[in-house]
Amino acid sequence: MKKTILAAGFAATIAIGNAYAADLPRGGYTPPYAPPRALAMYSWMGPYLGFNLGYQWGETTSNPTEPSGLIGGLQTGYNFQTGQFVFGAEADIQLSGAEDTFAPWKFSNPWFGTVRGRAGVAMNNVLFYATGGLAYGSVKGENAGLSESRFHLGWTAGLGMEVGLTPNWSAKIEYLYVDLAERGYTVTGIDNGLESNLLRFGVNYRF
Repeated sequence: MKKTILAAGFAATIAIGNAYAADLPRGGYTPPYAPPRALAMYSWMGPYLGFNLGYQWGETTSNPTEPSGLIGGLQTGYNFQTGQFVFGAEADIQLSGAEDTFAPWKFSNPWFGTVRGRAGVAMNNVLFYATGGLAYGSVKGENAGLSESRFHLGWTAGLGMEVGLTPNWSAKIEYLYVDLAERGYTVTGIDNGLESNLLRFGVNYRF
């Protein structure tokens, strides 16, 4: 009699266990916490267009004037990306309010531009880069009511940081040193050039 009762109890236990297993979702046990998927790498690849605002300060070579003032302009470029490494090219054109007067002389830099290479390292949506290349622009000299403008060529180099705000929009801060080589000016009787520092903030739209 006892054996019959034990056998019946064992059979009932197996039946209850099978019924409970049938109610569980298929695919096995799901833990209460699943680690999130890894964040996708931010893409810097492709063309972009943007604008910038900043400040320029420097000095006229072989002259006591030190032109400074606000600047603003447009930039465009293209990035290539291989893993964390980002490289490409950028061109910009700037309007400048940099000017200074000392004694009879006045020098100003109405506009300038650059064509540069860029190379840097991306930490997901933050890009640190170095840049350098060609600089060009107009320098105007004045003396006793006479004025003349010269087109100058030179070079530029600098550093920057750009932060991706959305997949298409980014913001940057950039420092550039711009050296516009000397040319002859009749208002001074000697060769003059312009050496400038730029600090500017910009926004880019990535296509």
